[in-house]
Amino acid sequence: MNAAENMGLPELAVPFERFRLSCGALLLVSQRTAAPVTAIHVHLRGCEALDPRGKEGVAYLTGALIDQGTRSRTDEEIAEVLETAGGSIVGAASSISAHIAGRDSQVLIDVLCEMLVEPTYPKARFERQRQRVIDRLLVDLDEPRVQGEQLFRKLVYGNHWLGRPPTGTIASLKRVTRADLAAFHRSAWVAARTVIAVCGDVEPEKVRARFEQRLSNWRSGSDIATTPPVLPPVAPRAAAFRAERAQVHVHLGHLGIRRNDPDYVALVVLDHVLGTGPGFTNRISKKLRDEQGLAYSVNAAIHSSAGILPGTFAAYIGTSPQHVATALAGFCSEIRRVQEELVSAEELRVAQEYLVGSFVLSFQRASRRASYLINAERHQLPPDNLARLPREFAAVSAEDLRRVARAHFHPDACCVVAAGPISTAELERAMGAANPGRTIRVPRKS
Repeated sequence: MNAAENMGLPELAVPFERFRLSCGALLLVSQRTAAPVTAIHVHLRGCEALDPRGKEGVAYLTGALIDQGTRSRTDEEIAEVLETAGGSIVGAASSISAHIAGRDSQVLIDVLCEMLVEPTYPKARFERQRQRVIDRLLVDLDEPRVQGEQLFRKLVYGNHWLGRPPTGTIASLKRVTRADLAAFHRSAWVAARTVIAVCGDVEPEKVRARFEQRLSNWRSGSDIATTPPVLPPVAPRAAAFRAERAQVHVHLGHLGIRRNDPDYVALVVLDHVLGTGPGFTNRISKKLRDEQGLAYSVNAAIHSSAGILPGTFAAYIGTSPQHVATALAGFCSEIRRVQEELVSAEELRVAQEYLVGSFVLSFQRASRRASYLINAERHQLPPDNLARLPREFAAVSAEDLRRVARAHFHPDACCVVAAGPISTAELERAMGAANPGRTIRVPRKS
């Protein structure tokens, strides 16, 4: 009897109806009777990849400022109608997330559709919000953890857009104008690239009719193809961000997997054994935090960033300068151990029971269900995916974990970044001590 059968869990499903609107957008509606909240998620394909060269951050601002006014309402009027109904809308570079209390979904749909079709990006509002982003980036210039994360992504992804800050840089944002946002919205925010998911106490046909009416004049545009990315090879590279702080933020890892990788399920289980398990039951937390006392915050995972394009295998620890080499050695030794030895039956059981037991609970919220519908569409997951996943988690064996660890983890070819009171030369020595005999390349300054 496997873990799922032991717990007697019901099979999870998110039933939905699928509509293709006349404008070209795909609409997915999941009716959940008596749900206290209606959630709507919108995803637009490709926006992050389309930032104009030299004006990086246009995609981010276009989505983040989409609530600053439409042809029908000012931002104050939008805020008033949403707050009165217990709703909110948040935009990002390629998405909008929205929710509203009770059964006022039509209010939310109306406001959301206005933003999709006719945002105005008022000049004064645009300049104020752009300056806020610039001010935040100015503060981040002195934040070691932020700079370390950016350096790590740069080492892994190189010049690909995945390696750039999604907000753009201070220099690029200063070149962005309100007209750039309006032009980007016209070209990139089109119906043919859009998936809309609605979950709540709604009637699917009425939702379809409302969207059909409100989006009838939205530009259809054309879909965008995903081109194979050109990324740096998996190889050892190191960089440091010098900052006089008490702590060093250490990032270690390399290019990861896509969500459609056949080893995805086994890697989710392996992550919970290695670096993301509940509490501090995972190996890296037990060793580096509990046994060695190197840090409170420590983790490692490969599955969580998997997407249409490859994510990263990323391990992180915040520790004192004198413990950097010990922390790096700990990461690498635990990675090698799951590649060389079978995990214990108890470790495997704890990881599987946590995943299986928490799975259904994670789908209680309407927003989680709406986001799942978007992801299932984006990644073309099978219709019975939710019913299968708990059984698939429970069916993973210790041999499976060792096999996928050998296939997807590369402790001798990691990118390593340290941010804090440490130099690149000191980091190289620490990495050399953790991995005797390996060569580490220092990236050239761009």
